[in-house]
Amino acid sequence: MRIVIALGGNALLKRGEPMHYEVQQTNVRMACQQIAKVLPGNELIITHGNGPQVGLIALQQNAYPNVPMYPLDAIGAESVGMIGYMIARELTNVVSRSITVINVLTQTEIDPNDPAFKHPTKPIGPIYTRGEAEKLSQTHGWTMASDNDKFRRVVASPDPQRILGLSALKTLIENRHLVVCCGGGGVPVYFDSEGQLNGAEAVIDKDLASSLLAISINADLFVIATDVDGVYTDWGKPSQSLIRQIDATSLRRMSFAQGSMGPKVEAACRFVEQTERTAVIGALDQIEKIINGEKGTQIHL
Repeated sequence: MRIVIALGGNALLKRGEPMHYEVQQTNVRMACQQIAKVLPGNELIITHGNGPQVGLIALQQNAYPNVPMYPLDAIGAESVGMIGYMIARELTNVVSRSITVINVLTQTEIDPNDPAFKHPTKPIGPIYTRGEAEKLSQTHGWTMASDNDKFRRVVASPDPQRILGLSALKTLIENRHLVVCCGGGGVPVYFDSEGQLNGAEAVIDKDLASSLLAISINADLFVIATDVDGVYTDWGKPSQSLIRQIDATSLRRMSFAQGSMGPKVEAACRFVEQTERTAVIGALDQIEKIINGEKGTQIHL
């Protein structure tokens, strides 16, 4: 099968872990070991998030006041290059030497008039206490939003419209290369009225971009690998219950947190509705059983 696997933030940094390079390296290595288990007999395309890293780089840049902060598209490209390199390197260490692993810095077209620019929702960077969040908001003018019992910076997250360079990606995939792409949802870009390509001050949701990619390359299966074993009703309550099988229409009728499971559900439903194929949301450490249909929340038409 041709499978798009969208790695959640847990592949790089688990909630509450220090944002050290060594910690991320260990997590990436573990993620790649899981991915390698399902490579035989399949074409794999790996995507990944960059929320914590892009926020960290923004903080690091603020520490040097003599140079204005780079725009979010440039910071995003910087973070995606680093993460993609880590994933490609660790995959190379766990797959056959006959397989070429290649990381592609992908650009994703968005609408510059997307209403998301007026309503930031995408969490980036580390978590903060209420006091820390209020101070950062006053100092930098950042928009902060609650994240469970903590707070995170949120930025605009416009809807992905088109993956640029798609024909090149298809060529790599069809020639049996193991491709890492659409990191961080792709670098957000748009064409202006004069036809010039520009970067956008935003971070695209990784799962929505990965869904668009999976649709565009005619994937057989779309897997969103996260840090929970599936989609739950009444999440966090004593009545919470794992959904094992569900159709996209029924899933859309349910309500999920916009900063966490909501975009994953939307991404999975889009893939199912446009391809009539299956999408799965589940835990990375159960990837073999997810692909075999034994674990995760299996979403169908």
